[in-house]
Amino acid sequence: MSPSTAIAPYSTWGTPYSNTAKRLLLLGSGELGKEVALEAMRLGLEVVAIDSYAHAPAMQVAHAAHVVEMLSAEAVRAVVERTAPSLIVPEVEAIATDALIELEAEGWTVVPTAKATRLTMNREGIRRLAAEELGLRTSPYRFAGSLAEYRAAIADIGLPCVVKPIMSSSGKGQSLVRTAEEVDAAWDYAYSAGRGKAERVIVEGFVHFETEITLLTVRAQDGTYFCPPIGHRQEDGDYRESWQPCPLHPETWAECQRVAATITDALGGWGLFGVELFIAGEPTAPQTVYFSEVSPRPHDTGMVTMVSQNMSEFELHVRAIAGLPIGEIRLIQPGASAVILAPGSSDTPQFQGMAAALTVPTSKLRLFGKPRCHKNRRMGVALALGDTIDQAKERAIACASQVQVVL
Repeated sequence: MSPSTAIAPYSTWGTPYSNTAKRLLLLGSGELGKEVALEAMRLGLEVVAIDSYAHAPAMQVAHAAHVVEMLSAEAVRAVVERTAPSLIVPEVEAIATDALIELEAEGWTVVPTAKATRLTMNREGIRRLAAEELGLRTSPYRFAGSLAEYRAAIADIGLPCVVKPIMSSSGKGQSLVRTAEEVDAAWDYAYSAGRGKAERVIVEGFVHFETEITLLTVRAQDGTYFCPPIGHRQEDGDYRESWQPCPLHPETWAECQRVAATITDALGGWGLFGVELFIAGEPTAPQTVYFSEVSPRPHDTGMVTMVSQNMSEFELHVRAIAGLPIGEIRLIQPGASAVILAPGSSDTPQFQGMAAALTVPTSKLRLFGKPRCHKNRRMGVALALGDTIDQAKERAIACASQVQVVL
């Protein structure tokens, strides 16, 4: 089957299931994909949800769903040809990106581009682009594909340092190495936890930063937009709370936008990008901005925008990729998010405490509907507003703490 025509600005599309429908193929159907699917459906797009396991969150709301081995180029090609999407929307890291490159060359539309998807799903590709081609400030880094290379990289970078697989998400495989005794264990963890067939790790010098932010950056047909900065707290490499806005010195804020525009312009295409930045130095003066990573899709820390902005990151992403204008992004009120984690493994998780959680003022819950859980898997998120950032954070944490995942 030949590629369908990509959505152009203000083009015409029919209703789902009709022969004039514009079809969005989600490659990855977790909690972020679920929100993308809902926003796409609100605009009348047909959504086909794909993941490597059945009954993933986005599959539960999509018009159609398929279980596919997304690291298989043949399987990815087969599902694209079978469903004939207007837009191929990668929503996870573990995808056969070489297949996307080939499909794009044949005329299929990959969001934001196949090149951006391949570069950002591999830490080596995006770090070399940012630091070596674009000249953005990053932490010192080395890549290693063997234990000998890894030990040499550690000796070169020094301790403390951060070790990560070049392909992973949600902190999997990431370690902060402080002592020589921790070196080999960090290699074993990173090497075993990486996604896909990548067998390399990145060793990063530890940056002593004051703040870590996500700058949601939207490239659309009517320009590039920046959401107010989102602060977040990580634990074991994965986010636990996020809040918006994160206060920054005006000159620091301007530099953050410059860095985000530089990397997203280089990646190209339309859509929302989650640009992660380290902010070092005292907040009362202009600070130093380090580029860390970028995701060419909605970001987990950006779930706070479901309450804090007039348009969530998911609505912004769908508008942009559908060729629609963005207009004005407004902060409604300081907001925060706090995750709900599973305490262990179960094939039949249940939830308790929702009534108590929702007694917290301004609070909202999003339980993702994941069919299975394992220890520290993200199963939901609590959202809240406040008159101040601290009040919003306190409310979101209080709401999340009331919900128990029962194994």
